[in-house]
Amino acid sequence: MGNRKAFNRYLTDRAGQLSENYIYLKTKSIIMRTGLILLLFSNFFISSMAQLSLTVEINNLSNNTGKVLLELLDGKEQRLLALSAKIEDNTCIFVISDLKPGKYAFKYFHDENVNKELDTNWMGVPSEGFGFSNNAKIKFGPPSFSDMIFDVNENTKVECLPTYINF
Repeated sequence: MGNRKAFNRYLTDRAGQLSENYIYLKTKSIIMRTGLILLLFSNFFISSMAQLSLTVEINNLSNNTGKVLLELLDGKEQRLLALSAKIEDNTCIFVISDLKPGKYAFKYFHDENVNKELDTNWMGVPSEGFGFSNNAKIKFGPPSFSDMIFDVNENTKVECLPTYINF
């Protein structure tokens, strides 16, 4: 009888240990699966919130005098940034970093006399070069916002040509 009690106690202890090991392994497995799922979702979330860059290259400026002033707008026509940059070899390059994927537009002008204003003649016609994203053209006034808007879903480079009105 004593051996039988000892054997039963051994089986009970062993079953308890096996049960504890099973619970430990099951818990570890759940934690690892949960961690993997969280890792996958965090990678998706981070990639969807990626910070992108937009490079705007304005070519064929009439000279290297002054600066180019650029205003960046979001898809709701709200001003995000106002920037200025030097002109070299009749070209001006803006690199705008940390943009979220979305819709954007911009307008710019060649501020030859660096007064931070688009100069006009006595009729109100611009006397300095100017332009818009998508190289949108003027038609008795500035182009519509829908003609200027474009998508940034990856690092993007756009090239623009300014308009100079000479009488």
